[in-house]
Amino acid sequence: MPFSPGTKARAIQLLLGRVISRVHKDLRFTDIPKRTEPLRVETGAGPVTCTVYRPPATAETPAPVYVNFHGGGFVVARPEQDDHICRYIAAEAGCVVINVDYAVAPQHQYPVPVTQAYDVTAWVARNGAAHDWDGSRLAVGGHSAGANLTAAVCRLARESGAFSPRLQIIDSAPLDQLADPATKRSLVAKPLLTPQLMRTFTAAYVPDPADRAHPLVSPGLADDLAGLPPALVITAENDRLRDEGDAYAKALEAAGVPVTHRVFEGVDHYFTHAGPVAAGREAIDLMATTLRTALAAEG
Repeated sequence: MPFSPGTKARAIQLLLGRVISRVHKDLRFTDIPKRTEPLRVETGAGPVTCTVYRPPATAETPAPVYVNFHGGGFVVARPEQDDHICRYIAAEAGCVVINVDYAVAPQHQYPVPVTQAYDVTAWVARNGAAHDWDGSRLAVGGHSAGANLTAAVCRLARESGAFSPRLQIIDSAPLDQLADPATKRSLVAKPLLTPQLMRTFTAAYVPDPADRAHPLVSPGLADDLAGLPPALVITAENDRLRDEGDAYAKALEAAGVPVTHRVFEGVDHYFTHAGPVAAGREAIDLMATTLRTALAAEG
């Protein structure tokens, strides 16, 4: 009897979670001090634990705020994998960073992670005064699965009108979860993401195939992109997800959304965590400098 998608996903959590979330030793920014505190936010899909990263004491007060969503195929729950990015952005962009430990599949399927991601971001936008950040100057971003959630949060924010992110960072995102992963090509023989792994992620997160074309699941299939926040879209040349990321950047631009799109050459999925180091550092610095500019202006 074949294993169910849920059983496969739990095996990935147990066996591969630590490997998937490992960060290259030369990308850990160990010279940047860690100033963090825990935060618990109630959402419509249960409470969510977050880690708040504070900028250096020399930063303005209250500082703008950036909400970060980690990757892991909607299956691996290891927000600490983004610790290096959160510390770097807090220090270099001078903003508070909220790293969100959203629920993952197969225990929590779509739409639970989307609901949590949106509700946490809306809460952050509303509650700046009590927590010493400026919720009116807010950006949101993520990596891989977290970049998919970022796109979903921005769609929901546009629909609700509750808050308007200054920037969305879309890094190596799965944006089309309807297409068979075997049709997603890479320039290298053995890319990091295999069709089998991608199918397991999608089946665990969105078990009903009828949901996989929904704009909150596959933002790259949506045709109503006007009015979304300005975007920084990062893709990796050898990533199986590169084509859908490139296409999303072009579609946003065609819809009138200001877009900065950068394809990093010679690298694969998750290079901001696994390296090569030079490209990873350059991409993370691009995130920080783009954020600093987007968040600097008064509303």
